[in-house]
Amino acid sequence: QVQLVESGGGLVQAGGSLRLSCAASGLIFSRYAMGWFRQAPGKEREFVAAIRSGSSTTYLDSVKGRFTISRDNTKNAMYLQMNSLKPEDTAVYYCAATSGVPLAIIMSPTSYNYWGRGTQVTVSS
Repeated sequence: QVQLVESGGGLVQAGGSLRLSCAASGLIFSRYAMGWFRQAPGKEREFVAAIRSGSSTTYLDSVKGRFTISRDNTKNAMYLQMNSLKPEDTAVYYCAATSGVPLAIIMSPTSYNYWGRGTQVTVSS
């Protein structure tokens, strides 16, 4: 049974930093591309960043230069370092896994097979 568990969310002031973690189990982690998505109240789920099994990365334009996605295949874990946080970054952040999709659709939520339950990130102004 595949499980993805996010942690590290919280309340932070604008300009601050948080580091999200995603612990994976029940899958051969190194073979999966992993992604972070977020969903704010009343809005659709939005792609944030992805990292493929070969560690190439893709980012939402609005987080480039502020967020860094990484993975540690020895720990079956993925991370999202978020710096210079803004109030518009407030959302529930989800970890997701996909067994492999073309780069062109890696930003689509429907490309992902497994999801965590999410962790809340709140950025105050």
